[in-house]
Amino acid sequence: MKSFRRNEVRKLPYILIAVGIMLLAFPAAREFYYDWKQQHLLDDIADDLSKQRLSNERLHSEYDRLAFLFDEHSQEPSASPVSAPSDVEAPQMDGNVIAIVSIDKIDLKLPVLEGATKQNMNVGATHLTETALLGAPGNAAIAAHRARTKGRLFNRLGEVEVGDRIAIQTADDKFVYDVSNIKRVEPTDLSVLENEGDESILTLITCDPLVNPTHRLIVQAHLIE
Repeated sequence: MKSFRRNEVRKLPYILIAVGIMLLAFPAAREFYYDWKQQHLLDDIADDLSKQRLSNERLHSEYDRLAFLFDEHSQEPSASPVSAPSDVEAPQMDGNVIAIVSIDKIDLKLPVLEGATKQNMNVGATHLTETALLGAPGNAAIAAHRARTKGRLFNRLGEVEVGDRIAIQTADDKFVYDVSNIKRVEPTDLSVLENEGDESILTLITCDPLVNPTHRLIVQAHLIE
């Protein structure tokens, strides 16, 4: 028994030394962990920022392409509205129809195709691919030509007023937006595509004025149901 106690007594200094070392090492170990965690967070943020920059570059490129299509369309000679013969070949499209946009105020009802291409914009409205999904949080943008034929495409968009309703019908749901902001901006103004937190915003874009356009007519609405 005495031998056991002597052994325990002999071990005590080593135990105390080990505890002391642990106590001394704990702050350093804790700082090492915090530094590792901090670096991990920095790496994640850098990755997120890189993805955001890439997304912004793609959005900028898409908006530039839209500007080119608007300018190209504005330089084309206007045609008088005529009834289309039944044997005319159907127009070609580059994307799938993803929704229908309706504005009762101006008797508007258009298919919404994915991607702002020349072919798509000839036949309907287009969803800018790099913007939010329709009905989802974020800023979803739809663009269409300001056709000179009354009632065609976004020809009458200038008649829309704050408080009017815009409906988006998809295959799975219907979204109703309340018009909250109408403005005219420079063709290079990308601020109209900015997100506003978790809000669901719809941005309609077309040329302005109707003849020899120099600006963009922007109609923005917030999701209400």
